[in-house]
Amino acid sequence: MGEKNENVMASHIEKITLGISKILESSPGVTEVKIEEIPPAERHTIVSWEQKHSCMLPEDLKNFYLMTDGFHMSWSVKLDDNPVQVGSMVINSISNLIHLKGSSSCALPNSPTLADLDDDSDEEGLPEKPHFDSRNVIFELDPCDGNGKVCLVYKKHKPGETTPDPTIWFLDRALYWHFLTDTFTAYYRILLCHLGLPQWQYSFTSYGLSPQAKQWMNMYKPITFSPLQLSEDPDSFINKLDPNKIFKSKNKTPVTKKKLPGPPAGFPKNPLSSSKKTEQSGVPRK
Repeated sequence: MGEKNENVMASHIEKITLGISKILESSPGVTEVKIEEIPPAERHTIVSWEQKHSCMLPEDLKNFYLMTDGFHMSWSVKLDDNPVQVGSMVINSISNLIHLKGSSSCALPNSPTLADLDDDSDEEGLPEKPHFDSRNVIFELDPCDGNGKVCLVYKKHKPGETTPDPTIWFLDRALYWHFLTDTFTAYYRILLCHLGLPQWQYSFTSYGLSPQAKQWMNMYKPITFSPLQLSEDPDSFINKLDPNKIFKSKNKTPVTKKKLPGPPAGFPKNPLSSSKKTEQSGVPRK
């Protein structure tokens, strides 16, 4: 009976992760692939959340919570025989889907709020950026290990009335907004595709990834790291890091040097030394 439950749970986890866990386990240097087993959320919990915030969860996110109340998957890399966590994929539970408000964090009456720091400039061809004032209702979907926040953003047309289809944005540490996807399903696929690598959300920003994040991307996600660069300049994106060589054992096999064959019979072993002797003896060379 216990083996059957374990097989059912393994099949359930494989469906949730779309097989990413097996790909990571077979990758060189990767160790400790962990997936937190979380039971599904109760339907009344989702209903009470919607009533509390006057927002309807999109159907794909609601179905996700009815399958698992949040998601947490991490994996590490073995460096000098010590595992170091590299990847982390998180979807907050329904109870941690908290409302981000624009209130001041200080008690002073004239303290600036997040709404005061809003950037009203919008880029052409992109959706209108979220705001911390009454125009939007924002919820934290992923804390991003302190590198920013992935947010579920609702638009408000009238007081107390929000749009039924929220969008997903990335809020960086400088409080600038970057559009990610229109649906939770698309975002979840992007999350798995990027393997939860450090700061992967910054690949959707204009200033891009840090050098360290680029190294991890080049090592574990070389093909889909930057498709625009591949199409524009094939020589500008070359994965020079080979994980098989980086994480191989330190025990090196001794290299035996082959002895070069000597010169044929009748020839001097060192022509330069014989010529020097000739010059020193005063006999001119022909």
